[in-house]
Amino acid sequence: MSQLSSARYGKDNVRLYKVDRDENAGTQSVVEQTVCCLLEGDIDTSFTRADNSVVVATDTQKQTIYILAKQNPISPPEKFAAVISNHMVSTYPHIHAAHVKIIQHRWTRMTIDGKPHPHSFYRDGEEIRVVESVARENEGISIRSKIEKLLVLKSTGSAFYGFHRDEYTQLPETWDRILSTEVEAGWQWKLFKSLSDLNSIDFDGAWKAARDITMKTFATDNSASVQNTMYKMCEQILAAVPAVEAVDYSLPNKHYFEIDLSWHKGLKNTGKDATVYAPQSNPNGLIQCTVTRKGPKAKL
Repeated sequence: MSQLSSARYGKDNVRLYKVDRDENAGTQSVVEQTVCCLLEGDIDTSFTRADNSVVVATDTQKQTIYILAKQNPISPPEKFAAVISNHMVSTYPHIHAAHVKIIQHRWTRMTIDGKPHPHSFYRDGEEIRVVESVARENEGISIRSKIEKLLVLKSTGSAFYGFHRDEYTQLPETWDRILSTEVEAGWQWKLFKSLSDLNSIDFDGAWKAARDITMKTFATDNSASVQNTMYKMCEQILAAVPAVEAVDYSLPNKHYFEIDLSWHKGLKNTGKDATVYAPQSNPNGLIQCTVTRKGPKAKL
């Protein structure tokens, strides 16, 4: 005998672009997103009995996303994700949970002759802003915000020594090294009981604060380890954004190794003389942590 233990379905990779025109200022603003919407509820029979009457077609979900984008601001993405997920559980009685993920792509306004251009933008990196919203019937709206693919590097100001050593250890201690990582940072908001509860939250301000804290701490911390630096980042974000319950980081090491060139006429390129390095792809270290406020553990 078998049974369906869990199921969800929906529309992925819904590409969305919206322009807002300020006729008075003569400027335009643009937002580009990729949206995923997955539904849960009384849908088991569509899997087990070929009963499509319980299926809200994925094309219907796609068209709903476009219509909601026309009727609502899509930035900040946290609010738009909540609008979509709340719409699904409130519109369809047999749908009890809606999972919405939004990836917001980076467009930065051009500066031309020292002035912001009114309608021209450029992609200044692969960094993305990610939001995951889950609306559950009779429970509320859970929102998680993230920074992903933010590639950072510092050429000094990082060390790694005093770590455990045993018969398997070959890594030498270092008091000065290159530190580079691709930041994945997330923060879990308190549970929102309704859409109106989101109105008091400055999601854009929180995202900017988290990004600024990440950048400044990375740049200025005399890092004893990735572990300690990322913990400092988490602490500061929790202090800066009271409505956030938990902060997490996942930081892979992007290694740069010295190249011994002494074989060529005694050329010095190690230790304090190192200026040429070989960037490494893998294997690499991966460090992760989650920091919550003291008290009952946050629901992640």
